[in-house]
Amino acid sequence: MGRKGLLIHYHFCTGCHSCEIACKQEHGYPAGRWGIMVKECIRESNDRVQVDYLPFPTDLCDLCAARTRLGEKPACVKHCQTGCITFGEVGDLARQMEETPKSVLYAPR
Repeated sequence: MGRKGLLIHYHFCTGCHSCEIACKQEHGYPAGRWGIMVKECIRESNDRVQVDYLPFPTDLCDLCAARTRLGEKPACVKHCQTGCITFGEVGDLARQMEETPKSVLYAPR
């Protein structure tokens, strides 16, 4: 079994914060502590505004080790309303990333 990680297709993230809420509830983090946060990125150019939302795992993210040991998905993946967060082997996720615009790979140690 190889190293695990998250592939986040932020092109599809709507900024609903379901991943944040699911993570906080799963781990019982207090106010101000997050395992994953949704960052809003705003760019303006040529009288247009581009808004992207980027789910950003923090140092507290352990990929829901207790859940994944039981064969379950991490809470953020399970509750993502758009399905833009994928859990799996880093090598497999990296291959998927080659075909996915606006994506990031998170692979903690």
